[in-house]
This record gives sequence, C-alpha cells and structure tokens, in this order.
Amino acid sequence: MLEIKNLHARIAEDGTEILRGVNLSVKAGEVAAIMGPNGSGKSTLSYVLAGREDYEVTEGDILYNGESILEMDPAERAAAGLFLAFQYPMEIPGVATMEFLKVAVNSQRKARGEPELKIPEMLKRVRQAADELDMDMAMLKRPLNVGFSGGEKKRAEILQMKLLEPKLCVLDETDSGLDIDALKIVADGVNVLRSPDRAIVVITHYQRLLDYIVPDSVHVLYKGQVIKSGQKELAQELEKNGYAGIVNEAA
Repeated sequence: MLEIKNLHARIAEDGTEILRGVNLSVKAGEVAAIMGPNGSGKSTLSYVLAGREDYEVTEGDILYNGESILEMDPAERAAAGLFLAFQYPMEIPGVATMEFLKVAVNSQRKARGEPELKIPEMLKRVRQAADELDMDMAMLKRPLNVGFSGGEKKRAEILQMKLLEPKLCVLDETDSGLDIDALKIVADGVNVLRSPDRAIVVITHYQRLLDYIVPDSVHVLYKGQVIKSGQKELAQELEKNGYAGIVNEAA
C-alpha cells in the first residue's frame, strides 16, 4: 500500500536536509512502527507523507497503491485515503468540533463522488464512535481542541480517523503527553481500525505504546535513513538497550 523509495527531503525555507534516502514498504493490513531518537526525521517523514508545504522532496518517490503522490496536495491525499494524526493537534477557536467533523467527512465523501451525510446519520455515526472512545458528546460542542487536555486532543484525532475511515493512517507520536488510561483508550481506538485493507504507520519514541498497538514490523530511523528493520522484538530490544548499539552497528 505504501512504498517509499530513496526519499530525500529538506526544509523548504533554509534547505536543511532531513531525510537522506528513506526506503520503506508497508503492506495492506500491516501495522508498521517507526522508532528513532530525537532529530532522526520521524515527524518530517509524517509531514512529507501528508504533503506539508514546509518540506521539499529533492529525490525519490512515495507510492500509494502503486501511484506516486508527490504531485498531490494535502486535500487530494486525504481524499485518496491518507490520514495524519498530529503529535500536537492544532487548536481552532470559533469552529465547533462537531461542525469540523461534519465538514471534514462530507468534503471527503464529495471528493470521492459519494453522497453527503445528512445530520441525523452524521450524529448517529459520531455518537457511536464517541462512545467507543469514552468521549463526552458535550466535548463536540466546544471549539476544536480549545481547552482540551492532551488525552482529549488525541481522542478527538482518533475520532476523526474512525469517522473518515482512511486506508493509510499515519500516527505521529500520538502517545505524546498521554497518561496510561488515555493511552489505552487511544490504542483501543486504533486497534479497532486494524483491517486487511488498511495500513497503519505508528511513529513513536517508546515501547509502551507498542504494548497496546502490537506492530507487525518495526523500523529504526536515524539521521534520515532506515538503518534497521525487524519485528516487534526489535522494539523491545530498543526499550532495553537504547539506540546506541544499533546506531554503532549501522555506522
């Protein structure tokens, strides 16, 4: 479903190269974890996948279901089924969460040639998804993410993901700032979305998230390159021994 070939990318403003030849393949039905120390390029990779304009791809390609997405803008990538959950979700004052959800879902349905959902059907879907994530419906009347705790922001992101039903989900350190209870709820929401026709890329620093979202593959990113890949045991090794041994081996 996702194939990244020799991907090089830099910050558009100052030309600083962040990704230096990333190669990665993720199959449909697979949960792939990307781990690495600070500054290794993990968040940059997620932004480049989503099409953020702050970054410029200078070499390589990103294939989604066999087709390059480099010329697609973020909205086109989203309509095609790509979803990015942010490490730090943005607050949008003045826009009620429920209104945001309705516009987002119907914008994607329209882009795909599907009929827009009427308000009763939308409310039904939102209530069901909110119940599964232990979210109070009163939250949805508040401006998006404004005054939300860290856990509430991440639940709101997973709620969006459940409603939009993307085919390729990229979670950028979604465990950041979560206590153990919120982490379990968010992980449960992600696990519900696991399916044979959906791929999930989980970007994280720590093993603890992978105790709840058990990956099929683990890839270590360091200085803009994948330097080692393995199965879930690799994450446990990193938790126990850190990155120094793998970095020295790659060097």
